[in-house]
Amino acid sequence: MSDPEATALPEIIPIFPLTGVLLLPRGRLPLNIFEPRYLAMTRDAMAGERLIGMVQPSDPPIREMNPAVYPLGCAGRITSFAETDDGRFMITLTGVSRFSIKDELPLVSGYRRIVAAWGAFAADGAPDEAEFDRARLIRGLRHFFSQRQVEADWGAIEQAPGEHLVTSIAMMCPFAPSEKQALLEAKDVAERARLLIALIEMTAVAPPPAQPDPATRH
Repeated sequence: MSDPEATALPEIIPIFPLTGVLLLPRGRLPLNIFEPRYLAMTRDAMAGERLIGMVQPSDPPIREMNPAVYPLGCAGRITSFAETDDGRFMITLTGVSRFSIKDELPLVSGYRRIVAAWGAFAADGAPDEAEFDRARLIRGLRHFFSQRQVEADWGAIEQAPGEHLVTSIAMMCPFAPSEKQALLEAKDVAERARLLIALIEMTAVAPPPAQPDPATRH
């Protein structure tokens, strides 16, 4: 892989299933960890590679302890960690690379682990500044935010590097879980940008769907 850190990505990583939560390479995802099994997962990750694989349940309505998950996720490295007075962990994951799930292993301290295959995502290790219709994306985003009365720093949006813009908008917009998964599975930034534009334009006039808040989960 292009990223020196990515050459040492481990075969076995813990996974954290969260519906409607998307992590992409080089994206930053804050999480509030309080469920005992995920506190244990975070402790173990901090003592090792500091990697956690974010995945989505493949059938969100099913409320099982260990639901079936999509076969493709994104691993993030813990780049910020703090413990609160009441024993919660406040962490930030920075996306490293996508992975596919080869196999799932027995639980450890209640959390799930998988055997990860990284080979198909070697390009995730380096920034991708592919060309896309930036003006159309921002135009659609203005309408999308206006319909939802969301304030934005348009100066920062206009000046953001292309990959950073696509990644940030894809992660933060309240799309359906299946749409979030499609964004994750897009081949590269250019394809992800095209899909993102289509989703924004299709949903710009629709009422915003209810979404879980990752800052209040687990």
